[in-house]
Amino acid sequence: MFDGFLGPIVIMLMRVCDVTLGTFRTILVVQGRRYLAGVIGFFEVLIWVFAIRIVFQHLDNIGNMFGYASGFALGNVLGITLEQKIGLGFLQVTIISKFHTDKIVSSLRRAKIGATIIPGEGGTGGVAIIVCVVPRKLRKETILLIESIDKEAFITVQSSLPYRGFMHGSRK
Repeated sequence: MFDGFLGPIVIMLMRVCDVTLGTFRTILVVQGRRYLAGVIGFFEVLIWVFAIRIVFQHLDNIGNMFGYASGFALGNVLGITLEQKIGLGFLQVTIISKFHTDKIVSSLRRAKIGATIIPGEGGTGGVAIIVCVVPRKLRKETILLIESIDKEAFITVQSSLPYRGFMHGSRK
């Protein structure tokens, strides 16, 4: 069965599964969700062991190796795509707008996205810095909202791991 064309396909599908799980596990580890990461890691490695076993038992079949490599590549693409759709965790969005700070903050708060204004000093003088912590799944929506008000706003997005407290007005 694994010497013909079916072997590479099975191996590829197994690798797609284990690499996709590995992408989620890595994100969970970074977010400190150790128990869920452990459970996912168990299944990730179990699938990997079965796939590599087939490859090693049939080292003379080059197709199996291509299936293994293809599954790894596709698993990365699928894992990242699914994670972006699901949006696990939070992001910190930082915005600097020259002229529309108040309008951006009002719109964010109306959309139930908490926003904090911090005074700052830029190269051309005083600026206001808006900081929001939003669920990852609201990244695109939040940026579109900001850009609908100020297309020239300076926006940065980075991963955030809230330590304690609450996000006033925040949606889940």
